[in-house]
Amino acid sequence: MKLQAKLNALALSLLLSVITAASVLAQDTRPKTQTPRTDVPATAMPSPAERLEPDDVNATTVTSIDITPEMQAGRREEMSEGEAAILPYYNNYLTTYRLGPEDVISVTVFGQDRYSRTGIIIPPDGKINYPLIPNGILVAGKTTEQVAAELTKRLDEYIIDPKITVMLEKAQSARYSVLGDVGAPGIRIMTRRLSVYEALAEAGGVLETGDKTKVMILRRQADGTLSPKIVNIKKYERGDAREMAYLAPGDQVVVPGNRLKKFREIMSFLPILSFARIFAGGF
Repeated sequence: MKLQAKLNALALSLLLSVITAASVLAQDTRPKTQTPRTDVPATAMPSPAERLEPDDVNATTVTSIDITPEMQAGRREEMSEGEAAILPYYNNYLTTYRLGPEDVISVTVFGQDRYSRTGIIIPPDGKINYPLIPNGILVAGKTTEQVAAELTKRLDEYIIDPKITVMLEKAQSARYSVLGDVGAPGIRIMTRRLSVYEALAEAGGVLETGDKTKVMILRRQADGTLSPKIVNIKKYERGDAREMAYLAPGDQVVVPGNRLKKFREIMSFLPILSFARIFAGGF
């Protein structure tokens, strides 16, 4: 009887263990109920290849800044000052160069070799002949960009969307002169942007009788008058860059004489004065 009671108790214990395990397993296998998230979904950012149209206000936040004319003018002024400090001194000379007689230009029409020309010498009247343009086209006094724009406008009647480039092959119309106490005074061709110091060097340099402190640049104004500017070359040679000046086509550089020249001129008159005294009955 005791053995039978022990077996019944063991069987009951095993049955309770099985029931407990089944209950736990049933709880783990039931589908879990997820609580809806209240987070705001992240905004999808466009890839680098996508364009942001004005209507895509949700794509990104853009801070708008109004650019005033004063800000634009200040930016242009700042850029020009920076370029003047770091770019070569001859930069932009040919882009602003005004064509004139004896200059040599070339015209290239993309995809139309029969209308392209090289070695065009501008005649004294400033007008060149060109295919499809009756009576030619006036180029004197214009930049190469202005001539290209004019040719594009005139040839648009015959060529679909013409692409035209005008290049300056040789600049020969812009001239300047160096006079006074220099090694080789005369008129020269300005093929690049030229400083007064370079102009004096190309003219043989300032003689020992020349006054480097009073070099004069004469520039013709729109009303026909000559406006003088005094440059102290001696200060520039000592490192003062403020004394640097650049020439414009038609400028005249004049180097006056110094005290040594005046002394030599006085001394050159002494033999004449002595002869005059003898002739007049002097000693």
